[in-house]
Amino acid sequence: MAAPGVTEAKDRVLAALIYILPLIYGLPFGIPLLKDFPILSTLYVPLSPLISLYYGFPLMGIIIFFVLLFAVVRNERVSHFIRFNAMQVILLNILLFIGNLIFAILEQGFSPNSLLILTLLNTVFLGTVGASIYGMVQSARGFYAELPGIAEAAYSQVR
Repeated sequence: MAAPGVTEAKDRVLAALIYILPLIYGLPFGIPLLKDFPILSTLYVPLSPLISLYYGFPLMGIIIFFVLLFAVVRNERVSHFIRFNAMQVILLNILLFIGNLIFAILEQGFSPNSLLILTLLNTVFLGTVGASIYGMVQSARGFYAELPGIAEAAYSQVR
């Protein structure tokens, strides 16, 4: 874990902004919760232009994935702090993609409004929001946001 004074301010800001991606990608998991508690949707009001852009283009997710992977994570000229956080975001998005596949399978056997599905959706959504906010805050402070289980994989991918 780096000391806050070691990381430049622009690196802190860029690393924190990267964590907006899981917030946007995890939004479909939270639709039932946001319908029940509309006050929670105020978190997404500032992100509405980015959400429109992300979901407006069908291949935007895969484009962002490859840009982050090859232009940021694999680029040695980018600071390790930004590359690590970008890799963590990529891994979070991969976990959310796998979650989408699992929910697609589960919804074949359960009603979309069943207690099991709603509980799992809420858990994934709140976990994603919590991890993203934690990543943003820690990055803004200049610390590595080490998410359990994900940080080790991110460290192994970032040289």
